[in-house]
Amino acid sequence: MALNPNARLDPSQVEDRRRMGRAGPIAIGGGGLGIVGLLIALLLGFDPFGGATAPPTQVQPQTAVQPAQPAPSVEQCQTGADAQNREDCRIVGYVNSIQSFWSQAFAGGGARYRPARTVLFSGATEAACGYASAAQGPFYCPDDQQVYLDLSFFDELQQRFGARGGPFAEAYVVAHEYGHHIQDLLGMLQVGDPGQTGPGSAAVLVELQADCLAGVWAQHATATGYLQPRTDADVAAALDAAAAVGDDRIQRRTEGRVTPESWTHGSSRQRQQAFATGYSSGTPGACSAG
Repeated sequence: MALNPNARLDPSQVEDRRRMGRAGPIAIGGGGLGIVGLLIALLLGFDPFGGATAPPTQVQPQTAVQPAQPAPSVEQCQTGADAQNREDCRIVGYVNSIQSFWSQAFAGGGARYRPARTVLFSGATEAACGYASAAQGPFYCPDDQQVYLDLSFFDELQQRFGARGGPFAEAYVVAHEYGHHIQDLLGMLQVGDPGQTGPGSAAVLVELQADCLAGVWAQHATATGYLQPRTDADVAAALDAAAAVGDDRIQRRTEGRVTPESWTHGSSRQRQQAFATGYSSGTPGACSAG
């Protein structure tokens, strides 16, 4: 699903920390897709902080040093047309659309929506929940009510998780994390015993509800004015991404076996069904956490 090229974007809803350094330990928790990425990182021995530094090289005196080019910033994302060649501008557009929809949905129910910024970072950054690492994957931190995202996750989604990827797969990921923000605002983020695991556990039900809420937004995404009309291929990309981060598929790829009793996010089928429920109904009331 492409952004409407005439849409005016609001980059202030996204904080860009990609030019900041990498430091700090890995933060555990935060919900969303995060623990999946951490599991992959630990199993494959991935160093989220970049590993050892390369030895210094000598520069000959006559070598001309080219001035560094300014790093791109989301502040440059002003219209939907800017998203045609820039992934970060697409994220700005998705965030704008998602928050526009939920603001209207809350107002329709006589409530006020409290916006949440998305923080783009590279490698690692600090959150109120601890240090965020690229190895965690995207996550929502209820302590500061912000979504944290390293854009490299979308490469991981295809290369490590086996998803087809694509713009609307990215939109699904962002919408899922904002689903956690909606849960937080409604007092539904912590339901039951968070230490329980398994297909019917509280942890899984919270994740499935966030998938469902992502589907609700997807049904109304075009109406927000930020995105062009969705296609069947867009919906298929979102469903494919949901399946790729199912607990059973990740366990099968990393461990060679499936252990449902340890699930924290739900199976591929559960996640697809949750998104499809929200998408087909288009109403938040269809997304029950119990």
